Amino acid sequence: MTTIEKTPRQAPTPERRPGELTFRELLRFGWRQLTSMRTALVLLLLLALAAVPGSVIPQEGVDALKTANWKDAHPSLTPIYERLDLFDVYGSVWFAAVYILLMVSLVGCIVPRLLVYARGLRAVPPAAPRNLTRLPDHETFTTADDPEAVLARARAVLAKRGYRLRPAAEGDPLDAVSAERGYLREAGNLLFHLAVLVVLVGFAIGGLLGFKGGVIIVQGGTFSNSANQYDDFVPGSLFRPDMLKPFDLTVDDFKIEWLTSGPRQGMARAFEAPLTYRSAPGAPAQQYDLRVNHPLTIDGTDVFLIGHGYAPVVTIRDGQGRVVYSGPTPFLPTNQSFLSFGVVKAPDAQPRGIGLEGLLYPTFASVNGEPFNVFGDDKNPVLSMRVYSGDLNMDGGAPQSVYVLDKSRTTMLEKADGKPYRLDLALGDTVALPNGLGSVSFDSIQPWVRVQISHTPGKLIALAGVVMALVGLIGSLFVRPRRVWVRARPAGPEDGSGTLVEVAALDRSGGGDVAPVLAGIVASVRGDAAPSKEE
Repeated sequence: MTTIEKTPRQAPTPERRPGELTFRELLRFGWRQLTSMRTALVLLLLLALAAVPGSVIPQEGVDALKTANWKDAHPSLTPIYERLDLFDVYGSVWFAAVYILLMVSLVGCIVPRLLVYARGLRAVPPAAPRNLTRLPDHETFTTADDPEAVLARARAVLAKRGYRLRPAAEGDPLDAVSAERGYLREAGNLLFHLAVLVVLVGFAIGGLLGFKGGVIIVQGGTFSNSANQYDDFVPGSLFRPDMLKPFDLTVDDFKIEWLTSGPRQGMARAFEAPLTYRSAPGAPAQQYDLRVNHPLTIDGTDVFLIGHGYAPVVTIRDGQGRVVYSGPTPFLPTNQSFLSFGVVKAPDAQPRGIGLEGLLYPTFASVNGEPFNVFGDDKNPVLSMRVYSGDLNMDGGAPQSVYVLDKSRTTMLEKADGKPYRLDLALGDTVALPNGLGSVSFDSIQPWVRVQISHTPGKLIALAGVVMALVGLIGSLFVRPRRVWVRARPAGPEDGSGTLVEVAALDRSGGGDVAPVLAGIVASVRGDAAPSKEE
């Protein structure tokens, strides 16, 4: 009896639907899409668009007071903007994601092209086509010279013009010369794209290891470069406070020239702040005139002059006659005429704390009974402020801006008719406050300057990238890749006696005018003119 063995049936392989990809194929497809030049251009555009909110919306790291005022003026939009990190665009997750994707896309796009270009550099020019007269730009002529002499002259002419010649190879026809030039065009294109990556790396290094901060310094005041001395300080992700350079500077004076006539009357024409600085503790003092666009550089840290204003010197005495506040208080300009806003706080005054909030008019004038500031020069300074008494809420330990007055536990002083009590002080005035609260004096006015201090370690790398981009762009625009072939053979009965020479040229970039180049090569090969360098 014969036993029949049954082969186990294999499970049928499930058929894939059209267009269905495996996980590995999906990863390969995603990588190819990410590293395509089209994706790199889209990401570059997205990065530019992502930077727009950072230029339009106040940024917390640039101007904290302006950001706070914007939030107070737009209470409905503030929660949405905070959720989208629009007040810190350049530190947001979505901006970093676009930045990193762009860098990955550029690397994945440039590296394969570099390999292709390296192979192209080693490749020899292609052999001459069988029929050169079919090319758009060609010329033929006859000469009495032997074909070998014509080809030797053609090699010399093309080599002097910077063409790379095809070496003799087995199977190549011996009656033609092949030459090619313009390899630097693709090198310029690659250099340009590589430069974009270098610029991004430079900015990334500056963003990670650098910092930027701002501080207001009253004339005669001194600033020491430590984190707690800044009004606002934005460090990089990898920056440590001990990386700050230990310098200090003093604003000795502030000079400003105002335009007093013409259509721009009242505007500042030029200003500068003479400084005394020390690059390190114990170092000799040095002088520098700080001006706009002329920063002071101290051991790789740049100090820029970016603004100025006024600091009225106010003295507050409480109900017991004690001086509870005295000194210059920086007021922030609100418009081009330097009408300035400020706050003065005396939380220790007795019997109750005193807070002042209002405006400084550098050149005060009254128009139909309404206060008006003429221009920015301090010709007639006047303080106009409202008075608040009570607990200023400065003992809770929470940080509080010097330009914000917490009124939640205070009472605004009012006149007998219920209107707000306003304190109007000209320079040198002293006014007694009602209800025995004390007195306020406007003693003098001093200028202040706002300086931005920044350290950007990657700026030279970014500058090198910009230079590389310009060089690469010039190369990709002005270098023309061309191929030239010269064939010389004995003339047939229909061409006459001697040697028939065919010369053809091909512009690989398109749009180039090859006719003048071809005419020059033909003239040189024919012997009508001396070989010249091709433009």
